Amino acid sequence: MSKSPGHQKWPNHKIAEHRVRERVQVTADGETVADSKDVIQLEEDGSPVRYYFARGDVNMDRLTRSATTTQCPFKGVASYFVLNVGGKMLKDAIWSYEDPYDEHAAIKGRLAFYDDKHPSISIHAAS
Repeated sequence: MSKSPGHQKWPNHKIAEHRVRERVQVTADGETVADSKDVIQLEEDGSPVRYYFARGDVNMDRLTRSATTTQCPFKGVASYFVLNVGGKMLKDAIWSYEDPYDEHAAIKGRLAFYDDKHPSISIHAAS
């Protein structure tokens, strides 16, 4: 894409990405919706830790693309998904940066879950 305007304007804002060594699972209403050994953990100043999953490890049959988008000055434009589990539709429970800024190319196309906004979503390391 291009260089992040956020990192240029606020050079002291820290965002760190690294691969998680353990297998990580996401459950919602008791149903496993993601199970992966290919997860990137993202730690950003002022935000909760986020886990970005490879799409191949997410049950995409449970996702419906939403019309919602948001703009992050550090990562780019996020697209959102509705998560359909247990007869519920969890609006904008998942997001993805389809074309992130260069500094965050590692999360391109990966999926992250809003576990803090949707209490039925749980993210945990598995053995």
